Amino acid sequence: MRLFIAEKPSLGRALVDVLPKPHQQHDGYIKAGNGDVVTWCIGHLLEQAEPEAYNPDYKKWALEHLPIVPTEWKLVVKANTKKQFTVVKKLIKDADVLVNMGDPDRVGQILIDEVINHCGVSKAKKAEVLRCLISDLNPVAVKKALNNLRKNTDFIPLATSALARARADWLYGINMTRLCTLQGRQSGYNGVLSIGRVQTPVLGLIVHRDLEIANFVSKPFYEVLATFLTASNESYQAKWRPSVACEPYMDEDNRVLSKALALNVISRVQGQTGKVVNVTQAKKATPPPLPYSLSALQIDAAKRFGMSAQSVLDTCQQLYERHKLITYPRSDCRYLPKEHLNDVPQVISAIRHSCAALQDAANNANVSLKSKAWNDSKISAHHAIIPTAKATDLSRLSSAENNIYELVARQYLIQFYPHFEYVDKQIDTEVAGGLFIAKQKDVVALGWKVLFPTKPNPQGESEFSAISLPQVAIGDGVHCQQADLVEKQTTAPKFFNDASLLSAMTGIARHVTDPAIKKVLRDTDGLGTEATRAGIIELLFKRQFLTRQGKDIRATEVGTELICSLPKRMTIPDMTAHWESQLEAISQREIKYAHFMDPITQNIGVLIDEVKSVTFSGLKGKGTPYKPKGAFKGKAKTTNKAKPQANFKPKAK
Repeated sequence: MRLFIAEKPSLGRALVDVLPKPHQQHDGYIKAGNGDVVTWCIGHLLEQAEPEAYNPDYKKWALEHLPIVPTEWKLVVKANTKKQFTVVKKLIKDADVLVNMGDPDRVGQILIDEVINHCGVSKAKKAEVLRCLISDLNPVAVKKALNNLRKNTDFIPLATSALARARADWLYGINMTRLCTLQGRQSGYNGVLSIGRVQTPVLGLIVHRDLEIANFVSKPFYEVLATFLTASNESYQAKWRPSVACEPYMDEDNRVLSKALALNVISRVQGQTGKVVNVTQAKKATPPPLPYSLSALQIDAAKRFGMSAQSVLDTCQQLYERHKLITYPRSDCRYLPKEHLNDVPQVISAIRHSCAALQDAANNANVSLKSKAWNDSKISAHHAIIPTAKATDLSRLSSAENNIYELVARQYLIQFYPHFEYVDKQIDTEVAGGLFIAKQKDVVALGWKVLFPTKPNPQGESEFSAISLPQVAIGDGVHCQQADLVEKQTTAPKFFNDASLLSAMTGIARHVTDPAIKKVLRDTDGLGTEATRAGIIELLFKRQFLTRQGKDIRATEVGTELICSLPKRMTIPDMTAHWESQLEAISQREIKYAHFMDPITQNIGVLIDEVKSVTFSGLKGKGTPYKPKGAFKGKAKTTNKAKPQANFKPKAK
């Protein structure tokens, strides 16, 4: 008997639909006509054991117990899914061949593997386990996945990475949450101070931004704009570019802070003769942006529709599981396998018949064009989020589902549109020893941008020129008719919103302070994963560390005090970003589990000694009062796929 173990019932049902009939429905599984059996988990059937499972004394939160470091890690069956685990365990014992049907990501891999391991499967039987990767729940795609089963052992590094993440999160979250909560109690704080290796640096990003804004002092800075007249009586405007000699009068963003310096430039150049020292003109082309990963989709949806990260993820899950209109949504990949090119006509046809707003875009798509999105070397367990070949009447979808489907479909269609083309022109003019730069951008061909109505920036300006620069050559003489002083004010950074916070989490290298770590990180490294970022943000709101003011995300008084009291290295993303980089390296077979875990285990005691000196005096009298039943209970799950609960159990993340 061949047993397919799906991550959730919806995935199991999608497989059963393509298996031979008759189908025999049983309690917790379905048997197909060919003898195959399909069962399912309900998310995680197992979870990391709580500290008291290692030592009953740990049920009480006490400083003398820390650090808690298991020598042999334990998983326990979750109480609310124990019945289904019993079903799966019996089926595993009876099966001849096991097939891992977890979602095509790190957590989906370990979720099924840990069940198989916990059921005591023999080494020989584990070596024969197969892997079924399904990213589209429509029958044609499921059949294709069924015909392309792989060896589960190929995914051992992915599972090892997930295991390391879960255990490291447990070590950090359990120990730091217990320690900070106990320290908070001594300072008069009535509540749990939840700490996580991802959630705390994310809170730190927001607190530090809030404080930067609160302490910001606006300063004036100055620009000089000169108007030049050519020999053919044509005029153009150029901006002064300060020289190296002006650096003592400039800030870190190369803005001139000295009004006297700018006025001196004006007095020197006005009415003087200059010459053109350089002219450049280059035709440039911008390829269409790649199809969406989850974070890229969440960022665009936040910008366009004001949707939170969690609402985008929830909507995507509906479009994937219920409506079967998009592929697997928890993807961090923005590329597509070349074999998908065979499905392009059907997908475009589905968009044409489903989405009235994109009918013309679908009709005008040129399938002979192939963007850089098709790249097998960039594909691991899953690919970018794209529409499926299923057509439907979008009027039966919710407004949010319509919006997200249209975003995904448009991003797919632009892969079959030509590049956006424009011309960059620049004239460098020298007068009285000063250099003035004039720039112009002209659109040559809209290409894929025809699918995106152009909008000016908030200042009503466009990056493309309304006035053309004159035709000049190097060495041409020009006359400086006018030089004007432009006084501007530096502005404070903006508060985080859903889009900018997600951008910060996905491009965390920009916020890392340690140059050595920044150098190691790649652009794709970030805080958290595609599957967990939305849950982490929501968790910080549930912990009452964050609040919303309009579209802005702000830290609460408790959140601010927490970050300001903790050691700096716990509140900045350097450590966590480095962890993420190493976890990715494990999944790519570049480093081993011990290389990642041993330093964390060794350093947890050092960090505890450092935090023991922290007081949370600013939190005295704050927090939600609690009545502990002899102990705090701390639980750390291996994933944030489930929505965070409203109680105060500290999460490892």
